[in-house]
Amino acid sequence: MKKILIIEDDQLVANIYSNKFAVDNYQVETAADGEKGLELIPSFNPDVVILDLMLPNVTGVEVLKKIRAMEGRQQLPVIVFSNTFLSNMVQEAWKAGATKCLSKANCTPKQVLEVVRGLSQAATATAAAAQQKAAPAEDKSPDPDTADDAFQSGIVQSFVASLPTTLNSLRTVMQALGKSTDEASRVRNLQDLYKRVHTLTANAGITGMVQIVQMADAVEALLKELYEKPKSITPSTIRTVALSIDFLGMLFDRAKLPEARTAPAQIKANILVVDDEAISRRAVTHALEKAKLPSVSVESPEVALGMLSERVFDLIFLDVDMPGMNGFELCTKLRALHRNKSTPVVFVTSLNDFESRANSTMSGGNDLIAKPFVFMELAVKALVFLLRSRLAAAK
Repeated sequence: MKKILIIEDDQLVANIYSNKFAVDNYQVETAADGEKGLELIPSFNPDVVILDLMLPNVTGVEVLKKIRAMEGRQQLPVIVFSNTFLSNMVQEAWKAGATKCLSKANCTPKQVLEVVRGLSQAATATAAAAQQKAAPAEDKSPDPDTADDAFQSGIVQSFVASLPTTLNSLRTVMQALGKSTDEASRVRNLQDLYKRVHTLTANAGITGMVQIVQMADAVEALLKELYEKPKSITPSTIRTVALSIDFLGMLFDRAKLPEARTAPAQIKANILVVDDEAISRRAVTHALEKAKLPSVSVESPEVALGMLSERVFDLIFLDVDMPGMNGFELCTKLRALHRNKSTPVVFVTSLNDFESRANSTMSGGNDLIAKPFVFMELAVKALVFLLRSRLAAAK
């Protein structure tokens, strides 16, 4: 019997994977943190390790390095789970010796099981042949597809039932964050919010709730960056976190609908970035690339207005302080165009005073991000508006 060690700090997620592998005749052990996982490897002697990179205290990358330093464990298959948006950590995992890197947000238990099977395909085939010779009796095991469907259906029902409680807990922490008066308390609340969203991302990925996964995965990455780099905690980033939590509530309301699990995983969008400064334009497009969102960028407001009169865009990012025509003026003019009169517009500007926020609204803008911005903040903001538009179009 093959042995699998699951190193995962979320007990619910660990139990789901453990049950799935046990049904498929794997012997499974779980560890809630990296230290416990490292202790189990010599005694349990697993054939495969499934490792979450986002572990408390000792990170998954550090655990992986220690595994590879163990005698005789250089070739031990280690499958790591990561956040889609934390590409640097994924690169570190590959360098540390990961056998396979998977996004927890995009993997169901069935898919992970198929990866495990693939890693030990030769051994499994040999064992199966030997078993068939020793016991050629009729196979009375349940049909795999039927068992998978029943297993997945149960997980989905449990997940949907838990969403109201999840939303209440997120909003409670968000309210505490809004009332925080010092950096230490803000960091504590952000860490708490991160842990809850981290769990949400994993559970949504297991159930295949595509849109919840897309949103939660990005918010998780933003929260991690904020509590690790407190200087990035600004009124702008806090507003973006609050916006994302509210939008997750909208997605939770639609979780029972069939399209919650059938929506396309890849968001196809036409995004326009207008900024006369090359560095600023590149910063915005790079942030969008982190969310796998391609964009078109231009420096001239006049050129942008011409494009907006000819093409439909799904989202527009505008600088405010531009020569010839400022962002507020451009926004007012594009609102008069039939093609883009309702396209979401987000201003990206160093002007973050009350008057600027009022002008952004009066000119027809939907939101504002303050420069200098955190890349993940802009990515999260973009996903909120694009997914919200997708929901509106589906009605």
